[in-house]
Amino acid sequence: MKSGPQQTRNMAHTYIRFDFGTDEEKAQAARQKLEVWKQAFRLDKKVQYKFDRPESAAAAGVETREAEEAKSGGKSKAGAKGTKTEENKAAQPKEKVGLLVRLYFSSHEKLSEQRWLARIPTEEPFRSASPKVIGHADAEFEATDKQFEMWDRAGSKGQAAF
Repeated sequence: MKSGPQQTRNMAHTYIRFDFGTDEEKAQAARQKLEVWKQAFRLDKKVQYKFDRPESAAAAGVETREAEEAKSGGKSKAGAKGTKTEENKAAQPKEKVGLLVRLYFSSHEKLSEQRWLARIPTEEPFRSASPKVIGHADAEFEATDKQFEMWDRAGSKGQAAF
C-alpha cells in the first residue's frame, strides 16, 4: 500500500525578512520572543526562523581553523590562541544580522497565518528591523525559499549561533 506525500509539503508558507543591521542584541531579543511564542502557542513547526549573517561564513572558517590548531598544539598554545581569538573578535567590525522567519500554516489555518503576519512585524524588536513580507507571488520568493531550505539541510545553521 502506497502512502501519499507528506501533508506539510503542500502547506502554503510565507517569509518575513528582518534586517537588524549590526544590532546583535535586538536580533537576540527577536529570537527570544519567537521562542516564547513558539512554546506558548504551540507553533513548533509553524513558525521557523534562521539568522542570516553574510560575513559569518568566512569568520567561522577562521575560528574553526584556529580552534583545531589550538587543540593539536597543546595546552599552552590553546591558552594563547584563545586570547588571540578574543582579541580578533574585538578588533573586527560588527557584522550585519538578518532574520528570516517562515510561517508554515496549512490551508485551514489561513486566519492564524494572517494574524501572525500582522502581529510579528508590529512587535517591538521586529518593528525597527524594516520587516519585509515575502509571499508566493513575490519575485524573490523562489530564492528565499531555496535559501531557507539550504540552511535547513545544512543543520540549522542560523539557530546555532545564539
